[in-house]
Amino acid sequence: MPHTFAGRRWVRWTTFLARQILGWTLIVAGALKLPWPESSVQAVRAYQLLPFDLTRPVGYALPVIEVVIGLLLVIGLFTRIAAWLGVAVMAAFVVGIAWVWAHGLSIDCGCFGGGGEVENGMAQYPWDIARDVGLMACGVWAGLFPRSPLSTDTRLFGDPIDIPTEELEESTA
Repeated sequence: MPHTFAGRRWVRWTTFLARQILGWTLIVAGALKLPWPESSVQAVRAYQLLPFDLTRPVGYALPVIEVVIGLLLVIGLFTRIAAWLGVAVMAAFVVGIAWVWAHGLSIDCGCFGGGGEVENGMAQYPWDIARDVGLMACGVWAGLFPRSPLSTDTRLFGDPIDIPTEELEESTA
C-alpha cells in the first residue's frame, strides 16, 4: 500500500501521461528540425533575441536537445532531470514568443520546423504560449512526481515508494 501522495496509482499514471505528452512533443519538434539545421538557425534569428553569433550554435543544438530530452522522458530515464530540462526549454520558448509579441514582430515560432517572418504570426502567439504553458505543466508534474509505470528509472533503480516504511527507517538508522 503506497504511503505517500506520489505513490498513489492515479498520480503515477498521470506522470506517465505527462512525460509522454511532453516527451513526444519534444521528439517531434526536434526531429522535424534536424534535417534542415539552417532553417532552425533562421527561426532562432527571427526572434531577434540573441546576439547574431549565438544564433547558429543555438539553432543547430536546439533540435538535438529537444530530441534527447524527449527520448529521456518517453522511456522514463532520469525522469526528474529530463522533466525540469523540458520545463526550462518550454519556459525559454514562452519567453521568446512573448518577446517577439511585445516587440511587434510577426514570425512563425519555428516550434515544429519552419520559422521566420510571416504575415499574421501575431495571431498565433496566444495559442503558442498556451500550448507551451501546458507542456510546462506536464514537465512540472513529472519533475515533482517522477516515478511512473513503464519507466526505465524504476527498472534500473527500483521504486522507493514500494519499500515498506519499516525498511526505510532501518536503512536510515
